[in-house]
Amino acid sequence: MRPDDWHLTEDVDGFLARAGDFLRSRPGPHVMPLTWAERLRTRGADAFGTEAPVFGTLEHAGEIHATFYRLPSGALGLTPLTPEQADTLAARLAALGHTLPSVSADHSTATAFAEAWQRHTGATPKIRDTRLCLYRLDTLTPPEPMPAGSGRLLGEQDHEQVMHWCGEFAKAVGEVVSIDADSWAGTRYADKRYTFWETPDGTPVSIAGMNPLIGGQIQVDIVYTPAHLRGRGYAGAVAAEVSRAALAAGAKDVVLFADLSNPTSNALYQRIGYVPVTEFSAYVFTSDAPDGG
Repeated sequence: MRPDDWHLTEDVDGFLARAGDFLRSRPGPHVMPLTWAERLRTRGADAFGTEAPVFGTLEHAGEIHATFYRLPSGALGLTPLTPEQADTLAARLAALGHTLPSVSADHSTATAFAEAWQRHTGATPKIRDTRLCLYRLDTLTPPEPMPAGSGRLLGEQDHEQVMHWCGEFAKAVGEVVSIDADSWAGTRYADKRYTFWETPDGTPVSIAGMNPLIGGQIQVDIVYTPAHLRGRGYAGAVAAEVSRAALAAGAKDVVLFADLSNPTSNALYQRIGYVPVTEFSAYVFTSDAPDGG
């Protein structure tokens, strides 16, 4: 394959028309390009930055073998690539003058691209400390016993609480993002449906969100319990509740990401029926060019 086998476009509708079948053929490993393409299509690139997003397909002999997306922030996301495919993409983007702050993908793909980008541009890659495991729901097995209380789908009256807890979640996972009434629409949190786990007196104690149904699949994102309420089974209860809601919404597959450095959350998801699919990593790039060079 050659660098010219990568076809680039800023037209998300054209990209989905061209690559949609390929992306939906493996909805689990392709969850991020499916999610971001739909997010940019429905909400517009202006909600996420000033630059136009870029999408690409690797085509050979009339077939699509891989895709990428470059967000308005410049962050690059990839479907699984071989080292050769990663090298051709790095060569293509470098030749076009693209700059990349980061890349994320399954671990082997992200590593192959980071090494290729360094060869073609001289940029130094550094792997982020946070590595994620993608899980897929097999058979939902709610915790036993469940904590006292029940799940409740959230409405407009809960918006302030949702924004606050999403902000707390973002801090906990190291995201640099402002979440308030003015910035909410431009965050990845705005297009989710949220569920609370509430105690019998109606006090919310944990929250979980799920993305829209895309390609027959729903991603559970986020699951958060305030620190002073942890260890009481609330996260497992709300995760099971939102997983049940995803299935009821018609999802054939339900997936989620968990931080591999957190054994508690990984064990929790496996107990309620999630099985590992693959590991995801991200690299950030810094230039080796001297100041003023």
